[in-house]
Amino acid sequence: TKERETAEYDRIAFRYLAIVLYPLVIIWSLYALKQYEYKSWYSWLISNLANAVYTFGFISMCPQLYVNYRLKSVAHLPWKVFMYKIFNTFVDDAFAWLIEMPWKHRLMTLRDDVVFVIFLIQVYLYRVDKSRTNEFGYSYEDDKEKLPPVQNDNGDLAGGSSNNTTTKHDAKLKEE
Repeated sequence: TKERETAEYDRIAFRYLAIVLYPLVIIWSLYALKQYEYKSWYSWLISNLANAVYTFGFISMCPQLYVNYRLKSVAHLPWKVFMYKIFNTFVDDAFAWLIEMPWKHRLMTLRDDVVFVIFLIQVYLYRVDKSRTNEFGYSYEDDKEKLPPVQNDNGDLAGGSSNNTTTKHDAKLKEE
């Protein structure tokens, strides 16, 4: 099924990114130990654990891009969710550059932007597949199949026609 195929692509992308990036984190931490001066072992450890966390965050964001590439489609996002993601990315960047924080963290906020820009390019290039589940496990095509039809006061289905298959979700969207 599509879900198994998606899960397989997700697993492949995560594995290959981990194989490449985790050794780079280890090599970088050894390089930093040799080349940079730290106040203590503890400061070196905290700095490199932060690098590992940033790397894991990047690895966890990228498999979706690979899945989109392999399936040549993107999962449907409602406009409200899409606008929330844009707003969240903007606010994250604004606070990272306006509030005093380590330079490394400021740069790591840009990795989210890179992934988001690539996602926007994929939305432009590929078709939107409403049958695909999004990152929350929700498919918008299933929504129409699961919800019962809406009936008006006369007992007819919404829209006045008894063979209309308007769902509660569709009726709610029309109200908005």
